[in-house]
Amino acid sequence: MAADPSSAPPEPAPHEQNARLGGRLTLWGVAIVVVAVSVFGGPHGADDPGGPSRASGASAARTDPHETGQALPHSTPVRLLIPKIGVDAPFTALTIAASGHLEPPPAANTNLVGWYAEGASPGETGTAIIAGHVDTVTSAAVFAGLDRLERGDRFSVDRADGHRADFVVDDMETFAKDDFPSKRVYADTSRPEVRLITCAGDYDHSVRDYTENLVVFAHLV
Repeated sequence: MAADPSSAPPEPAPHEQNARLGGRLTLWGVAIVVVAVSVFGGPHGADDPGGPSRASGASAARTDPHETGQALPHSTPVRLLIPKIGVDAPFTALTIAASGHLEPPPAANTNLVGWYAEGASPGETGTAIIAGHVDTVTSAAVFAGLDRLERGDRFSVDRADGHRADFVVDDMETFAKDDFPSKRVYADTSRPEVRLITCAGDYDHSVRDYTENLVVFAHLV
């Protein structure tokens, strides 16, 4: 749901104004508004009956049913570990603001990932949403290397209940923000899956946003 490139740049949200960040961090609200509308309520298209469906054929085609781990109970994630790209980051819970957008992780901490706390937790049956900044106005951020992941790579989430949930990457794709396949990315699933999401593509200064989103699809092993 990226802004029309021909329109004036949107005004920064209050939390962005207070942080005096501007610039590249305004991209976060644009990237995450798709989550707020397609997963957590809001308008639906004619082909969307009003909520996330169970695992679709497109999702099943990307995954290996022979390597699915046993689902874990709901538990707060506390740390994301992606050895291949050097990620060892704590979590913060993300909530939906009054505007209907999912609040971003605090940008002052570049080594921080966010999890939508009202959705599935990593390791629990369903689709868990984990998002992080690719950069800020000052430096690269936690998901700067996310595009280096490949099918078969593994990562883990340490949880508050003491379990470590291990995941394998099924696929990773880049989508234009004005043609983002919300149902495909955020649809509910019949087994534990995770989506790692960040911004990608070119940075469009006219709308203060990146042109694409990078999505990593993964499942519990």
